[in-house]
Amino acid sequence: AAQPRVEALLHLHEEAVHVHQGHHPLPTPRHRHPDDRREFCEEFKEKCPICVPCGLKLAEKTQTAIVRHFGLQILEHVVKYRWNNMPRLEKVYLKNNVMGLISSGTQSILEEESHIKDVLSRIVVEMIKREWPQHWPDMLKELDTLSKQGETQTELVMFILLRLAEDVVTFQTLPTQRRRDIQQTLTQNMEKIFSFLLTTLQQNVNKYRRMAQANCRVGIAALNTLAGYIDWVALSHITADNCKLLEMLCLLLNEPELQIGAAECLLIAVSRKGKLEDRKPLMVLFGDVAMHYILSAAQTADGEGLVEKHYVFLKRLCQVLCALGSQLCALLGSDSEVETPANFGKYLDSFLAFTTHPSQFLRSSTQITWGALFRHEVLSRDPLLLAMIPKYLRASMTNLVKVGFPSKTDSPSCEYSRFDFDSDEDFNAFFNSFRAQQGEVMRMACRLDSRTGFQMAGEWLKYQLTAPVDTGPMNCKFFGKTGEGLCSIFSPSFVQWDAMTFFSESVISQMFRTLDKDEIPVNDGIDLLQLVLNFETKDPLILSCVLTNVSALFPFVTYRPEYLPQVLSKLFASVTFEVVEESKAPRTRAVKNVRRHACSSIIKMCRDYPQLVLPNFEMLYNHVKQLLSNELLLTQMEKCALMEALVLISNQFKDYERQKAFLEELMAPVAGLWLSAEMQRVLSDPEAFISYVGADNKIADPIMEDPSGLHRQRERGLISFCVYTILGVVKRARWPAAMEEAKAGGFLVGYLPSGSPIYRNPCTEQVLKLFDNLLALIRTHNNLYMPEMVAKLGETFAKALDMLEVEKNAILGLPQPLLELYDSPVYKTVLERMQGFFCTLYDNCFHILGNAGPSMQQDFYTVEGLASQLISSAFINLNNIPDYRLRPMLRVFVKPMVLSCPPEYYETLVCPMLGPLFTYLHMRLSQKWEVINQRSILCEDDAADDNPESQEMLEEQLVRLLTREVMDLITVCCVAKRGAEHNSSVAVDGDDDEAMATDVTPPAIAELTELGKCLMKQEDVCTALMITAYASLSWKDTLSCQRTTTQLCWPLLKQVLPGNLLPDAVSWFFTSVLKGLQIHGQHDGCMAALVHLAFQIYEALRPRYAELKVVMEQIPDIQRDSLEQFDSKLLNPTLQKVADKRRKDHFKRLITGCIGKPLGEQFRKEVHIRNLPSLFKKVKPSLETDVLETNEDGEDLTVLFEP
Repeated sequence: AAQPRVEALLHLHEEAVHVHQGHHPLPTPRHRHPDDRREFCEEFKEKCPICVPCGLKLAEKTQTAIVRHFGLQILEHVVKYRWNNMPRLEKVYLKNNVMGLISSGTQSILEEESHIKDVLSRIVVEMIKREWPQHWPDMLKELDTLSKQGETQTELVMFILLRLAEDVVTFQTLPTQRRRDIQQTLTQNMEKIFSFLLTTLQQNVNKYRRMAQANCRVGIAALNTLAGYIDWVALSHITADNCKLLEMLCLLLNEPELQIGAAECLLIAVSRKGKLEDRKPLMVLFGDVAMHYILSAAQTADGEGLVEKHYVFLKRLCQVLCALGSQLCALLGSDSEVETPANFGKYLDSFLAFTTHPSQFLRSSTQITWGALFRHEVLSRDPLLLAMIPKYLRASMTNLVKVGFPSKTDSPSCEYSRFDFDSDEDFNAFFNSFRAQQGEVMRMACRLDSRTGFQMAGEWLKYQLTAPVDTGPMNCKFFGKTGEGLCSIFSPSFVQWDAMTFFSESVISQMFRTLDKDEIPVNDGIDLLQLVLNFETKDPLILSCVLTNVSALFPFVTYRPEYLPQVLSKLFASVTFEVVEESKAPRTRAVKNVRRHACSSIIKMCRDYPQLVLPNFEMLYNHVKQLLSNELLLTQMEKCALMEALVLISNQFKDYERQKAFLEELMAPVAGLWLSAEMQRVLSDPEAFISYVGADNKIADPIMEDPSGLHRQRERGLISFCVYTILGVVKRARWPAAMEEAKAGGFLVGYLPSGSPIYRNPCTEQVLKLFDNLLALIRTHNNLYMPEMVAKLGETFAKALDMLEVEKNAILGLPQPLLELYDSPVYKTVLERMQGFFCTLYDNCFHILGNAGPSMQQDFYTVEGLASQLISSAFINLNNIPDYRLRPMLRVFVKPMVLSCPPEYYETLVCPMLGPLFTYLHMRLSQKWEVINQRSILCEDDAADDNPESQEMLEEQLVRLLTREVMDLITVCCVAKRGAEHNSSVAVDGDDDEAMATDVTPPAIAELTELGKCLMKQEDVCTALMITAYASLSWKDTLSCQRTTTQLCWPLLKQVLPGNLLPDAVSWFFTSVLKGLQIHGQHDGCMAALVHLAFQIYEALRPRYAELKVVMEQIPDIQRDSLEQFDSKLLNPTLQKVADKRRKDHFKRLITGCIGKPLGEQFRKEVHIRNLPSLFKKVKPSLETDVLETNEDGEDLTVLFEP
């Protein structure tokens, strides 16, 4: 009866094959549409009662490969989806026929298609998963018998064993009890399995050496299968028979066809964790024989040039040596009585060979292990390792040089980089992290031998100072006339300077941390410093390196303060550095960087060594005054940086009156400007402000300003200068850290009731004088976003308030162009300059407000009517403020101000401010997410989404980042950081990497802060906080959802539990969590946290609110009887409580219907594998002879699959 249907299907499938291969059959009535054919095939698999004979017929060896593959797919489908309903005899029939196909139904090993082998092995594994060991006890014997038939069958047996291990152990794709049954039986038989695998490998390798290609295939399959088992079997199997397996793998490292598989197995074995005692035998790999094979294989592979296969093998060998080093570090010095191996020196030499290999990837692979060796308490004292330090440092000197870009040919590394990196950007990102890693390891090495590192740094520095500058062949491409003969970032001289600078910075800083004061080689250090100070260059890139070396060597000046003036004059000369004096062209990026670098170095010096600089204060002050007097010499930012340095030194006066007088003098020019009638008018009126800064003009040339534009640019500069200066002073001016000094200097004004001292800041009077106009500027800036004000912007500046391009790229996660042309002048358009002005001004104003609290403390918090002043300036016109401006306001102003505010001002300042803010933020975010959700429903196939830079994508990402900012602010305000490490930092722009743990539970004792309790007392604020927290669970931002669930939701709800919550509110909170599960359930971390929260809410509130049960009953596919059972246990206090984990697991099963699945699983057909009678009952019967228990269908089953 099956025959006609089989023939029909065969014909149909042959047509499908023709269409698939592009041969269109003639249009006869029997030729259907391809979709019809596909539908027929799928329907046939699902419903046809004669699938098994049809599948077997199609799978016959005489058919074409594609038809056979479909036949086997039918059989796989039958086993996966129809097995539970098949009669016993049909199961036996299918199993016997499949084993027959393995025995004689495939082509020979070298001819058979790999996809046929794959699907055949899958069918057997699917049957094993359903029937072994209980109903198919002889499975392993049958596989053994099959393997004796020849190479073809042996390879298939290997595939079956590997697939079984992957499904059961690696991917765990079957129910717990079945998995446990199979894994336990595998473990019981592991000795036989391993012996079988090893014997197979041995026999086939011996035959392969006689040039039998088929045996090579079996050898590769055996190694792949071993790799699937070595990872998890007991270590005793790996080290059995005097580590016979490891010995064989080492031998195979020299077999070209098998070496990669052998290296993989070796790597997995050597990387095993576990009891130290069990891992001891792995030290055999440090023996003469193993070392010889590993090293000779590496030399051979490297000696044959760059061939991908050999290079992959070298990477594996490198990983093996790294893992060996890790094992040695773990075993040595523990109680396992392992001694330093005799071949440790040989191991280090071979490891160094990988560190000096041309491949940057191989070099980087060795760094973590070097670090572990240098850190190890026993090995770090070993003479062999200590002798290796100079060699390692010498290798690092080469490895720090940034060469090897895949697009270039200027180094042997380039060829290898083309295998490892897709682009120069990829290589650049890799190299930067590799260099940082090297810095860490070099510092560890210098902890053991500081003098050698310092000596090498000195030699290299001297060499660079005298070496002629080589700009490389590419100059003409980058420079105009002004920059002839200057380096680019690829120039040979610059990459050497750059590497040397990093090296010297790393080793010198470590030397000062390691050596005692009297051991420091002061004379040598001062000699080097003098050489650097006397070195003159007009090359901005090299000068930047010189400045870093000055900073690195500066600690020597603490021993010889007389050199300080020389250092200062070097730095000040660099602050005003120009390549071409009086040039009209804008400065290049490299020149700007040098000047900024010099300013930073001065600030750093004044911050870290203020006592040293204090005696030279007058000289420093006069120098700065001189620079400030020339308006065109410095940018506003540079002027303010120098003023910050002066403020830092003034903190060392330790005399309130003197420091106050100094700050008054320093800020006099700013106060004069800021408080002038003209400035007051401009700062208070948006229209006047737009006109004053020149944003209402239309400019013909998009690059060059016209004369009136230049005048406006100067006006913008004045405003920037004032704001920068106020910020610098607020940020840097402080009272002495020691209380006695503060008291003596007049900084201490009293004590709080708690006994804490109250200090006054010498800058307070000056800053508060300027405060009203600052608030006026913030109010004006916020009002610029009103539609009528935006309309007043000139044609050229219509987008002046938009985001900068660089901000957009950061938010979208687009890579910045790799090699910013440091060498070309930075021609910004007038629009870009205006955008930069508005953006920086906005941020700096809020930085001032954020720093004002920590800086001026009670003097700031007691400003009359501060809350209402801030509400009417910083929080005005928020509706029109875009998300990209709101974010920094919350981060740099609201958050630091709230965190530094003493509790006594919560009622008067923080609550009146945060109440309306949180209410507004909830409303704003809800509307934004509503729009996004609507958009995703309406425009699922909108073409705009294909463009990563589309406006919608940018807006959506901004809403996501703003959401994180808001939820982070609420969490910081409300929840104490007890019980768990609370990370309040917000993800970096564009960083959506959700590295989530799979079982995230909130800290058991997460409590509300005093501020949190204060906010929750006010009904409207409490409502806003609760609704925002719970509504955010269903917004499409996984990171925010997980943080809010784990840190915020339960502490807030717990606070209001004692009160009388409305039943509707309780239902809404619970429903919100379930909605969150629907949206974020596909992410393990989120799902675990949300399930835990739902469980907490249900357990705490179900006894008081029957409405929660009504919500539960609406969950799709909920089992009512199971819910009743859970409820009765919960509501009956007399019953003994089940363990927390079991209650939670029961609850999770109840709500499974609302847990969202990943898209790939949403439409997948469910596979149901039934549990077999348990193997864990009392005494286990012998599988070969005993009749097993009754199966679920009620049949008395004798052993189902007889061989």
